[in-house]
Amino acid sequence: MKKYLLASVAVLGLVAAGAASAADLPSRKGPVAAPMYVPPAFTWTGFYVGANAGYAWGNVNSSGFQVTNTGDLDGFVGGGQVGYNYQMGQFVLGVEADIQGADLSTGSNLGLVRVKTDYFGTVRARVGVAFDRFMPYVTGGWAYGNVKTSIPALGFSADNSHTGGFAVGGGLEYALTNNIIAGVEYLYVDLGEKRVQNTGAKIGTDFSVVRARLSYKF
Repeated sequence: MKKYLLASVAVLGLVAAGAASAADLPSRKGPVAAPMYVPPAFTWTGFYVGANAGYAWGNVNSSGFQVTNTGDLDGFVGGGQVGYNYQMGQFVLGVEADIQGADLSTGSNLGLVRVKTDYFGTVRARVGVAFDRFMPYVTGGWAYGNVKTSIPALGFSADNSHTGGFAVGGGLEYALTNNIIAGVEYLYVDLGEKRVQNTGAKIGTDFSVVRARLSYKF
């Protein structure tokens, strides 16, 4: 009996010693990988300011002038914009205001009626769909500006402010960085007709604008 007990104690001692030796061996597992860095998702939410430049072309709408044609408008435009976007899921809602210097003129028009718009602006809502850093959008709202009317042959000139117009359009924007956003935009602007002072005539302008944009988002 003593032999069996001694044998059992010896076996248990060997098992314990083997387990201790195994615990001291280096692990066979590979090195633990460092956690992967995941950059935060881009958001369109925030205020922004920027500048734009482009080209415009359009029509003169007149009634009461005894001429067959006052000509068409065209010329360069440039200015600035300020706005705010708020992103909800994939949808982006925003509001934007812009002011544009313009060189939209019918030219000399053979000494007949000459029409010119040298500034305009808009206040518009924007609705976009965000695909990460890329966003197409539609826009629309109020437009204002000035329309200068002159008849060089008669020495007549009048300058009217138009505040009852509208603008609609759309565009594409891409966030180059978290702060710099580039884009291209189309707008149709109608300043409406207004009576020209000291005459019985009304005149107004409507035109299309294509412009490049660059904004800084805060």
